[in-house]
Amino acid sequence: MTTSRRVADRKIARFEKNITKRGAVPETIKKADDYPVGPILLGFFVFVVVGSSLFQIIRTASSAGLFF
Repeated sequence: MTTSRRVADRKIARFEKNITKRGAVPETIKKADDYPVGPILLGFFVFVVVGSSLFQIIRTASSAGLFF
C-alpha cells in the first residue's frame, strides 16, 4: 500500500466517523432559568407604571376637588 493510499484511507475513515455523529447535539444549550429581562429593569418598569398611575389618580382627584 502506498503512502498516498494510506493517507486517503485515513481521510475516508475520519469522514465516515463524522457522518455517524451528525445531528448528535444537545436539545437545549441555554439555561432554563435565564430571564429575558433583569430584575432591576423589571423593578424600574413596575415603579414607573405604578407611580404614573398613582400620579394620574391624585391629579384627577385634586382637579375634581376631592382632596384639596
